Amino acid sequence: MANDFVTIADQLADALDLAPFELEEVRDAAPLMSALPSIESSNGDTHKYAVNTQRPVVGFRAENAGRDFDHSIHRIDTVTLKIMDFSWMADLAVARRWRQGGASAFIAREGMQHLKAAMYKMEQQFINGTGADAAGFNGLADSAYLDALSDEMTVNAAGSSVGTASSCYLLRVNPSEVCNVHHGEGVMLGETVVQNFVDGSGGNLPVYYTPASVWVAGQLGAKYSAARIVNLTDDSGKGLTDDLIYEALEKFPAGMGPNLIVTNKRCQEQLRKSRTATNVTGAPAPMVDSVAGVRMITTDAISSVEALIA
Repeated sequence: MANDFVTIADQLADALDLAPFELEEVRDAAPLMSALPSIESSNGDTHKYAVNTQRPVVGFRAENAGRDFDHSIHRIDTVTLKIMDFSWMADLAVARRWRQGGASAFIAREGMQHLKAAMYKMEQQFINGTGADAAGFNGLADSAYLDALSDEMTVNAAGSSVGTASSCYLLRVNPSEVCNVHHGEGVMLGETVVQNFVDGSGGNLPVYYTPASVWVAGQLGAKYSAARIVNLTDDSGKGLTDDLIYEALEKFPAGMGPNLIVTNKRCQEQLRKSRTATNVTGAPAPMVDSVAGVRMITTDAISSVEALIA
């Protein structure tokens, strides 16, 4: 993709007769990123953490009789951080032409747009992994515990309509399990500077340049840190239901259940409709924001046209 600089024609919101607010027609909120803690990488662009896979064997013994000692067993999991870049620049003259506050106001406005875009890009990557961007970090959909029907932490909704599939994730969100990992200062815009830019024809022009990048990845925890309900489709009876969520909840160890359910708006509505169908009063069920005390959030980063999981 070639550079795409803002032009005077792009500055539609610069008209002085406009109301002092802007509305949105972009579906790119990042509620999951807002809910996830972010921890510093253990070692630069390679983050490592220990996972306990077996307790030591213990037991009762008779008096004056010994028993064999044992030890716990661990493995090391590695997360590779990737560079999220949302740097940008604008022709100095174009930015200074912004009538509602000049260059500083324009830079603040455009910088916020880049920051919002970066947060949504990270949300897409955290959920869909390399299926969203092959150059990015591994996400939930890449997890070896969640990418096949035979996986212990996967629940199959058994939908079969190609091009209508979606997923619902149940997560243990905390700094030790499911969270973001960053190196450096985290997601933020750098200091804007004026510098020379050489265009495609070799000509020079002054620009405002704002650097913005961060090493980032998703820590997906261990086997019992996440569950996934797959193959939620438009087929009759194959949408999200309470039964499927409870089946996923059952896969977590006792006392170590999830604290967040993440899905998209279509699946949330499927769940609501499934409750309406069995409501003894016949009244429409309200929109679902929790199940079994576990909070539910929705995100447009989970598609309704996923590939079916086989």
